[in-house]
Amino acid sequence: MNILFDEDQLRKLIANLKVLTGVPANILDPEGRDINLFRGHPPFCRAVNDLAEGHERCISCDMWKIHNYTAEKGFQFYRCHLGICEAVMPLYDKKNPLAYLAVGCYLDDTPIEEQWEHTRALLDWWPDGPDALKEAFFQFRQYSQQEIQAYAETLEALSAYIQLKGMILATEQTDLQKLELYLDEHYMDKLSLASISREMHIGRTKLCTLAKELSGGHTLSYLIAQRRISAAKRLLVQTNLPISAVAEQVGISDYNYFSKVFRSITGTTPSTFRKKLRG
Repeated sequence: MNILFDEDQLRKLIANLKVLTGVPANILDPEGRDINLFRGHPPFCRAVNDLAEGHERCISCDMWKIHNYTAEKGFQFYRCHLGICEAVMPLYDKKNPLAYLAVGCYLDDTPIEEQWEHTRALLDWWPDGPDALKEAFFQFRQYSQQEIQAYAETLEALSAYIQLKGMILATEQTDLQKLELYLDEHYMDKLSLASISREMHIGRTKLCTLAKELSGGHTLSYLIAQRRISAAKRLLVQTNLPISAVAEQVGISDYNYFSKVFRSITGTTPSTFRKKLRG
């Protein structure tokens, strides 16, 4: 399934919501990726996203909240990786979520000092120390449970308007898009030309052609390695897992081979990459 977004209409809608309520809203694709409609994040969130490690953590958090949506309907509320209040709800096409409506970047009405202490404990990785972000944190707006519930119910009604106006539509995926999605979902598995051909019901010759088109002239093996190293880079930045464990999680059991592949794609070793991004 390919998702088409009417970005102009959605951007206008989200901007108007911010003007009326003060609460930022955004649209995420079915995998939890930001489709880049909103730019008005609070100072704290802007500072975090301006740092490479912070941006990677925010991306992973968005994906986590999508994959862990368990509510029967409507919004599911939670705190992000830095303790900031957020919520997310799916926008459906029949039974399948086409996208997710996300709201957040606010604090509830519990004492703000208590909320800061919770966030401060989650900022041990911040290069200048957690207190460098304290002033920005205290610029978050606080909302009561009643205010947030009213906003959520309004947005739930608004989701029907988004569907009615066709702002988000599903179309059939091309074979190229299907291959990209398959690799995104299965890069950690044992993969081969034969297994992918069998699972996707695409001939091997055509699969090789698709891989070259998707990778800019490279082989399917290289394309798989790219996906694995991309995932490994996120794990190296966001976790303290040993490099051997990172290799295992992305589907490469041999540590030496993992290091070789990592260096061939990034130009550096996994350990050097981790040290550089973490300062």
